Amino acid sequence: MTATAPFPLTWLYVPGDRPHIVAKALLSGADVVVVDLEDAVAPDRKEYARAATAELLTEPPPVPVQVRINAVDGPLAAADLAAVAFRPGLAGLRLAKVTSPEQIVRIAAATETAPGQRRDGGDGQAGPAGGVAGPPLHALLESALAIEQAFAVARAHPCLRGVSIGEADLRADLGMRQDSGLDWCRARVVVAARAAGLAPPPQSVHPDIRDLEGLAASCAHGRTLGFLGRAAIHPRQLPIIERAYLPTDRELEEAETIVKAATADRGAQALPDGRFVDAAVVAAARRTLALARRY
Repeated sequence: MTATAPFPLTWLYVPGDRPHIVAKALLSGADVVVVDLEDAVAPDRKEYARAATAELLTEPPPVPVQVRINAVDGPLAAADLAAVAFRPGLAGLRLAKVTSPEQIVRIAAATETAPGQRRDGGDGQAGPAGGVAGPPLHALLESALAIEQAFAVARAHPCLRGVSIGEADLRADLGMRQDSGLDWCRARVVVAARAAGLAPPPQSVHPDIRDLEGLAASCAHGRTLGFLGRAAIHPRQLPIIERAYLPTDRELEEAETIVKAATADRGAQALPDGRFVDAAVVAAARRTLALARRY
């Protein structure tokens, strides 16, 4: 979450070595644009993608821009961080192939400035070592080991603001053919995020950009699992994701009824239709209304 988009629902991934596509993405209506230096970029284009992204982030873009760096334990991550981590236009780093909390701690330390030094990006908060905290971090869990470590990763460091699943790699690692086979992993990551006090994670991308009906059905299923929003790889997917994750008219009406009842009586109570309302239910209703106001 960011100051300008407290309830982002759409994250649009674009290849870092295609500046003209990045420029279009910034005008697409996505809540967050994710410039990809990893899977979307061929090996011989990595250096160019890194330089182009660094130039883009010289000044804050019109919408929040996060950057997915290459695998945190791979040979390219250090160069990616050096190029973009301290740019004023960076809204966050998405860390590929995370498998342990130690990796998060290491990246957070590498992007924290020393005491007294000025930091161009990030949120300006003090870091654990006394310097200025680096940019918000988002961990991508893409293997069986990563899923097993989900809660430990989610609570690894204050700079970590979110976790989500890289389903293509996870599916390959687990050898799963049916999409439903990932539901246990999905639920586990949702629980880990909330248990660590993080925002509900967004769903992974729907790879078929022509299958909008399938995307809508998948989003509806993801919502039942506790996800909030979704990553996309094409602008045509954005309105489908938004529509799926915004509260329905009935949900808004129910939320308004609950909040109104809580305003009149702060204790636990039963609504006229017999439903029991306590503090947790009221908090959920307030989140529903806040999400609707955001859009």
